[in-house]
Amino acid sequence: MTTLAQLIADTERQLRQAGVAFGHGTTNAHDEAAWLVLHALGLPLDTDFSGPEGNQPVAPAGRAQAATLLKARIDTRQPLAYLIGQAWLQGMPFHVDARAIVPRSLIAELIADGGIDPWLSERTTRVLDLCTGNGSLAVLAALAWPGVQVAAADLSADALAVARINVERHGLQARITLIESDGLAACPGPYELILCNPPYVNAASMAALPPEYRAEPALALAGGADGMDFVRALLRDAPARMAEGAVLVLEIGHERAHFDAAFPRLNPVWLDTSAGGDQVLLLTREDLLRR
Repeated sequence: MTTLAQLIADTERQLRQAGVAFGHGTTNAHDEAAWLVLHALGLPLDTDFSGPEGNQPVAPAGRAQAATLLKARIDTRQPLAYLIGQAWLQGMPFHVDARAIVPRSLIAELIADGGIDPWLSERTTRVLDLCTGNGSLAVLAALAWPGVQVAAADLSADALAVARINVERHGLQARITLIESDGLAACPGPYELILCNPPYVNAASMAALPPEYRAEPALALAGGADGMDFVRALLRDAPARMAEGAVLVLEIGHERAHFDAAFPRLNPVWLDTSAGGDQVLLLTREDLLRR
């Protein structure tokens, strides 16, 4: 008899042995194994398999389902989120497939925990989620700030098709407008808040990405030689699309050194997240006009 806890432990061992990469909803083999097995068995993701529930026997059919999913994860090296068509961000479920990157933006934390709220006011009614991908940040923003209208923009029509699924799934069609736009070109504004998790991975890092990340659209990741190509255009064009007193919240991942080198005259506010205090920054419209 194989118990739930044993099946998860064995799945974790096989993931470790296969050398797969994480970062698309989980950061380690243990959590990925739990997610994989619980999904395969149709069990809630908050199942406490460390307690009595972990001693439940798993029927042969359930073990076979988990084994099939595990084999696909190892053989294809696709993110698990793509294989099951679902990702979670701040406790919210989102549809995802290979047309858009797996949602993992740290900006989601700041929306959920109120980290951006001190820069907002009753005048904050128009929000832009630029590089929206599957629309997850737009959905979280609309839910967090019920009084705002959200424009969700992306260059990729494929990504916007995925975003549309999520907007409709969460019943936000009346408050989220999807826009196909090359940067800010089709986003006239003015906006009181711009959220942006852009392509920022530098060329050397892109070349070294594991297969799980190469399974995602390169358009959503690659930021040029120093990772700042999109950001340069954004910071140049943003003030004209921002209302007086507006702010821009920008995620740059591990590219702080490249950001500082590209924009030495800027002095952004760095926002604390679970990944540290140097991956998400905030700039006011006035900051951008002075640079």
